[in-house]
Amino acid sequence: MARKNVVKVHFLPNDVTVELESGRTVFEAAHKARIYICSVCGGEGTCGKCKVVLKKGQIDSKPTSLLGHDEIEKNYILACQARVLGNVQIFIPEETRLERSKILVGEESPEMGLLAHTKTDSRHFLIEPLVRKVFLELESPTMDDNVADHERLYNAINKKTNTASDRMQTGYRILKQLPTVLREGDWKVTVTLAYRGSTTEVVEIQQGDTSRNNFGVAIDVGTTTVVAHLVDLATCRTLDSEATYNSQIEFGEDYIQRIIYGEQNNAFGEIHNTIINDINNLISTLVKRNFINLHDITAVVCAGNTAMMHFLLELEPTRIRREPYIPSANFIPPIRASEIGIKINPRGLLYTLPSVGAYVGADITAGATAIRLDQADALSLFIDIGTNGEVVLGNKEWMVCCSASAGPSFEGSGVHNGMRAAKGAIEKINITRDFHVEYKTIGNVPPRGICGSGLLDCIASLLRSGVINKSGNFNTGLRTDRLRKTEDGYEFVLVNRVGAGIDDDIIITQADITHLIRSKAAIYAAISTLLDAMNMSVDTIEHVYLAGGFGNYLDVRSAITIGMLPDMPTSRVKFVGNTCVAGAKLSLLSKEAFLTAQQIASKMTYFDLMGNTKFMEKFMSANFLPHTNLDEFPSVYEELAAHSSL
Repeated sequence: MARKNVVKVHFLPNDVTVELESGRTVFEAAHKARIYICSVCGGEGTCGKCKVVLKKGQIDSKPTSLLGHDEIEKNYILACQARVLGNVQIFIPEETRLERSKILVGEESPEMGLLAHTKTDSRHFLIEPLVRKVFLELESPTMDDNVADHERLYNAINKKTNTASDRMQTGYRILKQLPTVLREGDWKVTVTLAYRGSTTEVVEIQQGDTSRNNFGVAIDVGTTTVVAHLVDLATCRTLDSEATYNSQIEFGEDYIQRIIYGEQNNAFGEIHNTIINDINNLISTLVKRNFINLHDITAVVCAGNTAMMHFLLELEPTRIRREPYIPSANFIPPIRASEIGIKINPRGLLYTLPSVGAYVGADITAGATAIRLDQADALSLFIDIGTNGEVVLGNKEWMVCCSASAGPSFEGSGVHNGMRAAKGAIEKINITRDFHVEYKTIGNVPPRGICGSGLLDCIASLLRSGVINKSGNFNTGLRTDRLRKTEDGYEFVLVNRVGAGIDDDIIITQADITHLIRSKAAIYAAISTLLDAMNMSVDTIEHVYLAGGFGNYLDVRSAITIGMLPDMPTSRVKFVGNTCVAGAKLSLLSKEAFLTAQQIASKMTYFDLMGNTKFMEKFMSANFLPHTNLDEFPSVYEELAAHSSL
């Protein structure tokens, strides 16, 4: 068989070179080099975010309207559409680099901080890790005490932990090892006990007292980022945390695109392996940094949206995106972590928190558990704002939930200069009455783009300063050179090229504003639909919990001004950070918390908004700033009136 032609791709400024087959794309080469570049469409050639510069060599690339004339003259190409024909050198410009974002690892929120570090403040959950080690000192057999080794072990476990023998099980391999381990350990041994529903499994038996060497990992398996916390299960302390981008981004920015990619390319195995590699790399980093033996990691608890749980476990995900939107499983029993490739103790267990349905996943169940929504006396609203805006309304008596397709706008995607919350992203912005733009960037460096919280501030500021009207359209008669007309319509210059960290102006376009208004409208309409379904009003909501990285940094007043959140006192709104990893960690440390998460998932009533006519009516009404009905936003009416009179 003839050897396929191999070419080299040299990436700048990273100074990394990789080899791959001729005819593969620059995008594929970047992934092989573990260099992540922006892409919203997952390599379909429709978003234009993966612009790179061809410095040397030959590529084959189709013509595209996503590159301007100036860019073409400077040898810009789309990485996903450029096929490498020979050795090439590629420069990745600032605006295309997918640098480490401001990933919320779970400690930033004051509201949730105690959940991360203490062993008693678990909102009244009984501390009892899902996997624990127990040191036993057994009596050696005699002629008068000739109980079999296995039964002797069970009796000792029962005496120490009050676990009945008929509720325990032991694997064949452990059973074979038992006589030798007991005698070589002089009848002093440590057993590893794992919760498996109605039974307790003897996972491992070791000589001597190793009970202090027991660790677990709680993981938020997010669509964009993966966050892992290392927990000492003997002391219930969080030792360390680490985060990374989800490498599945190669297959699409959101999980629907990844499902489509998997279907079209028979690539679900590859998608699964990618997330497993990310998890293994995180665990390996935590273990090495804390001088821990990998064998002593006995449990992993994962939470994420329903699709991510399917990718993790390599379950069939295709029906999630098709009517009637049915997952393969919502409640998944514990399995050996090694069965899916997670590298911990070979007999260690993987636990996954339950989902509610196709579009309300284990991340929401984990969050509701972390904030103890099941114990709330007052009516509470729990919101996780992302590509899908998941909303839970309820208290200890009842819970209803839904998922609104907000789109990726508030995550920086689908917006001309949008980007994730990474270094150089504008995260706070204010536009004065004389159209001066004030901003703050992540890392306090020259701006490269604008992330979700900045975009939300931007729309609110454009409205307050009179740059746009209540329909979201630019007021074209303004006397400022920041507002300009192009062949694609009007745009407003936030930062000119001289002050930017990229070789271009940072702007917001009319199309951007339209996308953002639709995104905020979906979230508000979802909240409003749930309130109407339960015959409740905004005034009855006493607490609003905002979860996730975006929620942790947004300005609540701006969110109310544009009509994304209901009009209410900002004091009712609390940022609760990464509740997904908090809920996973609580479950790792407490069997009671794990069972509570299952009860919460069973208790939630899911409202499907896709065919809901009331939702569509509310969505259309919310496609204004803040809303077509200003009676729903009295404080915003007063705010805008005050600004117009200045």
